[in-house]
Amino acid sequence: MAVKLIANYSKRLGLPGYSSHQFAVSIETELVHTDQVADEAARVYRLLQTNVDEQIRSTGFVPPDNYGMDDSAPTNGSNGHSPNGESWRCSDKQKELILKLVDEHSLDKNEIDHLARQRFGKGVRQLNKMEASGLIDELLETHGGKPQRRSSGRAYANGKGGRS
Repeated sequence: MAVKLIANYSKRLGLPGYSSHQFAVSIETELVHTDQVADEAARVYRLLQTNVDEQIRSTGFVPPDNYGMDDSAPTNGSNGHSPNGESWRCSDKQKELILKLVDEHSLDKNEIDHLARQRFGKGVRQLNKMEASGLIDELLETHGGKPQRRSSGRAYANGKGGRS
């Protein structure tokens, strides 16, 4: 009776600039006797570990620490201007999602801008892609799910960031 031994080895390394890379190797072998499993498993593990460690040393492109955080130019590919002249620094899709969340949940745009200033030290339109992503995450956590229409049109009526 043949016994099939399948082994996988994977390693992920964190790199500067919120980057990482991963390498994985899998191997499949057949054993004639079950008493070979322990020795063969140890041998295969060492083989996989050695090869993955050898290969993962070549990191390829590693972004610098400030990668994606450049505040000097618009990043949405359209020079940051929409047809009505409003300037946004995040991607067009992020802008659309932020505006959609504000509209669907009847949020006060001034309160959302204030939230952005509290979290990132700048208004919503000045947020880069990473910062806009953080704001979107917070809006989804706070207001995700089904839209709630409010008669007053304000989600932050008490002015302290809490929901009314």
